[in-house]
Amino acid sequence: MDALDVARWQFGVTTVYHFLFVPLTIGLSVLVAILQTLWHRTGDEKYLKLTKFYGKLFLINFAMGVVTGIVQEFQFGMNWSDYSRFVGDIFGAPLAIEALVAFFLESTFIGLWIFGWDRLPARLHLASIWAAAIGTNLSAYFILAANSFMQNPVGYRYNPDTGRAELTDFVAVLTNKVALITFPHTIAGAFLVAGSLLVAVALWHLIRNRDSADTPAYRFAARFGSWVTLVAATVVVITGDIQGKIMTQVQPMKMAAAEGLYSTESPASFSVLTIGSLDGSRELFAIKIPYLLSYLGTGDPNGTVQGINDLQALYSAQYGAGSYTPIIPVTYWSFRLMIGFGLAAAAIALLVLWSQRKGRTPTSRWLLRAGLVMPILPLLANSFGWIFTEMGRQPWIVFGEMLTRDGVSRSVSLTEVLTSFTAFTLIYAVLAVIEVKLLIRYAKAGVPDVTPTPEPDDTDDAERPLAFAY
Repeated sequence: MDALDVARWQFGVTTVYHFLFVPLTIGLSVLVAILQTLWHRTGDEKYLKLTKFYGKLFLINFAMGVVTGIVQEFQFGMNWSDYSRFVGDIFGAPLAIEALVAFFLESTFIGLWIFGWDRLPARLHLASIWAAAIGTNLSAYFILAANSFMQNPVGYRYNPDTGRAELTDFVAVLTNKVALITFPHTIAGAFLVAGSLLVAVALWHLIRNRDSADTPAYRFAARFGSWVTLVAATVVVITGDIQGKIMTQVQPMKMAAAEGLYSTESPASFSVLTIGSLDGSRELFAIKIPYLLSYLGTGDPNGTVQGINDLQALYSAQYGAGSYTPIIPVTYWSFRLMIGFGLAAAAIALLVLWSQRKGRTPTSRWLLRAGLVMPILPLLANSFGWIFTEMGRQPWIVFGEMLTRDGVSRSVSLTEVLTSFTAFTLIYAVLAVIEVKLLIRYAKAGVPDVTPTPEPDDTDDAERPLAFAY
């Protein structure tokens, strides 16, 4: 083990941990804005209760996301200085816009939303949560545009004198075809998480407190969250299909690694389950769906999908001797776990809708258990999706331009990286406990009472009628 290995582990752990908060923040910001809009238009108190209830969960998650996100910026300079030097001219523009425009937009208007209850005009207060939601989604786009450059470098030229990539077309970076499809796919995944949280919390209160006066609010939240989950799952499937075809164009090795396909095939099958050697190079048993991999990669059931061995030979001739194959068991299983956990969340959403058909109230304890697990499933799907995205690009940190081993800071020792890795892991573990406890505490508390507080009577005591005298 050397500094490179530990730096990769540190970046992987902190990034996956940070991304546990990101999709929930993105999705909940919009759903809370929709709930407040419903209250503003109808005056129905149940929407106000749900707005304040889920808004509190959103704020807890947002705060944790900001804290863990700061670490991501520092890691580029600390552990990956050579990489930062190489792509700084490219990354600087989208990340600067993300910080100066999108992040300040969301943070400013979140502050107005928090402290503006009963102080700001109703329409202005509603506009503040929508502005925060828009800022949150814009923030995601600029970050994904930067990441998409790593997958498919565009809009730049390499300067051999400085050894850096220099920005030549900022519009090309923002309209990178990888970014254009990754954004809706990621946002849909975020709504999958947020919808699942709505369902889980509402279902818990519906089954545990069946005679509560707030049952109508929880019934609506469970139905609303279920529909959001199902629609989001549909969009994830559609955008994922398009993303797979673009991925095959720009990173054919990643598609081959997703299947563990060593030899070029036409047509190519997709294996639902494969049992093979530990390195993934030899298949012992597999359950396959004919033609599916060809369709996922090319849009043609009889299309040709290049194999790992052919691509390895091609890259060796193009970039020089070396291994250009990612870790196959990681890419193979992360791809399938991403799909499986996402579909499982959608299946539970269907069960919740079925349990409420014709005005019924869910009573099944098994459904409650499934509902409580439900938010974890899309979180895992999102995490495994990003693990596949980043691990499938290896050994490149910028595809075709810079190897991961060349991006690590040369002046950082193994001891220093181990120290920071250990510290961050322990701190993040403590933050995880705090986050979960806060979410559970406020989720169990239920929707708040929104009955207006009576105005104090300013009438002078001498002028008040006597309530009792003798």
